[in-house]
This record gives sequence, structure tokens and C-alpha cells, in this order.
Amino acid sequence: MAGIRVNNLDLWYGDFQALKNVSADFKEKRITAIIGPSGCGKSTMLRVFNRMNDFIEGVRTSGEIIIDNENIINPETDLVLLRKKVGMVFQRPNPFPLSIYENIVFGERIHAEKINKNNLDEIVEQSLKSVLLWDELKDKLNRPALSLSLEQKQRLCIARLIAVKPEVLLMDEPCSTLDPQATQRIEELMRELRKNYTIIIVTHNMQQAARVSDDTGFMLLGELIEFDSTQNIFTAPKDKRTEDYITGRYG
Repeated sequence: MAGIRVNNLDLWYGDFQALKNVSADFKEKRITAIIGPSGCGKSTMLRVFNRMNDFIEGVRTSGEIIIDNENIINPETDLVLLRKKVGMVFQRPNPFPLSIYENIVFGERIHAEKINKNNLDEIVEQSLKSVLLWDELKDKLNRPALSLSLEQKQRLCIARLIAVKPEVLLMDEPCSTLDPQATQRIEELMRELRKNYTIIIVTHNMQQAARVSDDTGFMLLGELIEFDSTQNIFTAPKDKRTEDYITGRYG
């Protein structure tokens, strides 16, 4: 199971420096929340962990991001394997326009050399059980995934990630489109998934960060201002800028 160690990370979009000398240790089998005002670099940092920023023209990155003793910023990094190991859940659920069953086995069909129908059935069952959807959907696996509720779609997207056996789950505002009850259930799911995965979540919702995370990092203008246990960040921050943000003085 992988944690992530970040050393002196800088990232530029063209001439604009979006991340400035970021260093932190994201511990395995814990939930780390990244908080901060809009435009501070939270999502940019999340996307760098599976090199999603590579799709943006003019991006340059320096420093180290160590996962399983490898610096994933190296040009030789196998991005297919990296994105299998480090999966991402987006702000808006993005199931494929396929059946529920085919959504979950999609990654396995890409990565596996040999496909056994019984193996696929088992992957679907275990993945849906992991996100507490099996009982709801076991008799509806051929239904279009796009017919599900927003919460079910988000759970399905998490199940689709789990099916390819990742080590790290990145979650970019995973509850921003959900109602409060659905948000609570996704937060409960995160706590359950923490037993088996390293989870890093970007959220604008400080109450959510306080409820769900073990550690929290506060970002401002591309810098990681403070990184500590969530309890310390919210009750005894060391930096006045962190305290000002948490108490609502700005942001």
C-alpha cells in the first residue's frame, strides 16, 4: 500500500507558477484533506499525483513525488500503470454511457491479458460491495449507468476505480454536486475505504475536511502553508494565515 512523499514540488502553467516548493508526506491508509481558497493550487496538486496535468499544454514540473520508491515525475514513468495505481474521482460523477456491469469491468478489459467471465463477475460483485451498492444493483447490472442517481453514479465511479486495484484514491470535490444526505453517505464510505486505501481529498467544505480527514493541508497562492493532523489544523494552527482562513476572515 502506497503513501506519497512530495519534495520541493514546483509546477508552472507557461509562465505562471501554480505550485511553489511544496513538500509533504501523505501517509498510507489515512484520509488527507487539502483545503484553501479557490485558485490556490489544490486541484493542481491533486492532479500531479497521477500526472493528469500532462494533458495541459505548457505544463512544467520539478521536484519529487515518490510513490513506491519511484519519482513519478520522471519522463520514463509508465503513465498507464501510474493511473491504475493512483485513481481519481472527479467533482461530477462521470460514468461511461454503458451498462453498470460494463462500467466496472472497463478497466479490467483494458489491462488484463486474459479475461474470464467468472473473474469479471467476481470483480463486479466485490467492487459494488466495496461501495455498498451490491444489494441495490445486483439485479440491475445491465441497466444503463446513466440512469442511476447522482450518489449512485459517484459510488459507481469509485467502484470502477477499485476494480483495477489501485493503492491511492484521489477525490476532487467528490460531494459538491450531492445533497447533504448523499454527502454524509459518501463520507461514511470514505471512512470505510480508508481501511484499504490512501485517500487524498480536495474540498472547499471545511466542515467536511474536519469530519472525514485524519490530516489536513492548507494551501494559499500555490504554497502549502501548513500540513498537520486535522485536529491540530482546526484547533491549534501554527500559522496565522491558516487560522484566518479557518475562522472565515478570508477565502
